[in-house]
Amino acid sequence: MDRIEDLEAFLAIIERGNQAAAGRHLHRSLQSIGRSLTSVERSVGVPLIKRTTRRSHPTEAGLAFYARVKPALAEIENARAEAADLVREPSGRLRVSAPALYARAFVVPAICDFLTRFPGVEVELKVSDRPVDLLEEGLDVAVRVRRLPGSTLKARRLGELRVVVFGAKTYLEKHGRPRHPAELANHRCVVRTVDDQDEPWLFRVDGRRETVSVRGRFRTDDTNAIHLAVARGLGLGVTPLWQIRDLVERGVVEVVLQPFESDRTPIYAVLSPTRMQPAKVKLFVDLLSMQLKSFGL
Repeated sequence: MDRIEDLEAFLAIIERGNQAAAGRHLHRSLQSIGRSLTSVERSVGVPLIKRTTRRSHPTEAGLAFYARVKPALAEIENARAEAADLVREPSGRLRVSAPALYARAFVVPAICDFLTRFPGVEVELKVSDRPVDLLEEGLDVAVRVRRLPGSTLKARRLGELRVVVFGAKTYLEKHGRPRHPAELANHRCVVRTVDDQDEPWLFRVDGRRETVSVRGRFRTDDTNAIHLAVARGLGLGVTPLWQIRDLVERGVVEVVLQPFESDRTPIYAVLSPTRMQPAKVKLFVDLLSMQLKSFGL
């Protein structure tokens, strides 16, 4: 009998209360369970279970051993199931969430490629700029473009975004190009709002992270509106570079304050911690990660 089965018998004895119940649970004979327990105790070198007529009580060493072994065996079982899942053709529904602009630019193309590769899979995309609860919404994957707070959720970093300050060339020629974040106080800015609050601009100055409050006559919570207003010369704006790359390449806008750009914004695929991830989830996240690398964000 292999060592995994011996450890499974030990766990079952503690969880079921005695060797007979453990045997019924594992569909093994009482003698087989007893041999497994003896093997484990001999290997560890100390008694793990106090045997009585009707009950089997763990010793202090047994409880400590149980606490370490149980999660390890769960990981082994997950690995077995995942390996078996990977050899099968992925199928079923995959539920994904992502922010609106990011979904259109990157997630939808990845979904199209994924569906082409795996005809047995269906994908449902939930587009929302607000954080969603994976468990409440029944999601498999949530793409989040921000730093994550402490959480029990599993997360895989997919990449990062460069965030820049930009302005129309017509505006910069008229009002000048800022050379330092402190000069933004003398410039018109298009201000992004989040929950009716002005979003500050972040910079790194002399190795330190600094927050700068900006002012302007136009405030909005719509990213596309910011891009349009800045392109028309209304003021300076801040945005991920990928969102305005075409405007930069066409010479409509220009990036400024490059030496003071803040740390790049991470992109994560957030997964539920309460269940083993099916192969379709892992394969989709792998594909999304590869596609992001090809975009050179």
